[in-house]
Formats: sequence, structure tokens, C-alpha cells
Amino acid sequence: MRYMYVVKSSMMKPPPQRLFEEMDKLAERSIKSGAMLDNGGLLPPHMGGAQIALKAGKVTVTDMPLAEGKEVIGGYAVFEFKTREEALASAVEFMELHRKFGDGWEGVCEMRPMADNPHAAARS
Repeated sequence: MRYMYVVKSSMMKPPPQRLFEEMDKLAERSIKSGAMLDNGGLLPPHMGGAQIALKAGKVTVTDMPLAEGKEVIGGYAVFEFKTREEALASAVEFMELHRKFGDGWEGVCEMRPMADNPHAAARS
């Protein structure tokens, strides 16, 4: 099953360089094993981000950052695992890197199973 990890934090400073290095090592291992299918970091919201909303039948665009926003999404990854337990173990390992090398970083890694996409095979 495919899982998406979404990493969120209210901390606005960039993570320490050592954390980036350790995450790169973990990503390389995950890619080589075939578990990681895609990943990426997101730039801070003030660097061109926007929120496009539909409310009461009207679409609105609001430049970011939003005044009420406390957490931002910092990155994502997509994995393929045989079991939920494997997915959890991988997410815990990722967050352990943040604990060890994040210099006080606090945040959340949300792990979500992905729905099957019947159109994906047609695009390949």
C-alpha cells in the first residue's frame, strides 16, 4: 500500500544542516530499497504561497502566510510498504532523526494511506 507522509511544524527557522544530511542518508536508503517513490521539501509560505478556497459558492485567493496559520507543511514523501507496521516504523525512524539532530525542532509527521488511482496506469 502507498502512504504519504506530510511533515508539519510551527517552527519557522530552517532545520540544522546535520539534520538535512541525515535525512538525505535515510532518503537514499529508502530509494535504493524501493520503498520511497517521491519526496520533496516545500519553501516557506511567504515565498509565493497562496491559499485558494471555495466557500459559499465563491473561489477566493489569499496570499500566504495566513495570519491565523500556526503550522506549515514543510515537506512530503510517498512510500510503498507491504504493511502498516512497516510504514509506521519508517515514520518513527524519520522523526527520530529530527529528535536527534533537529536542535529542538518540534513538529508532526502525518502518515496517510493513499487511495488507489485507477488512472495512474493509463498515464504510464
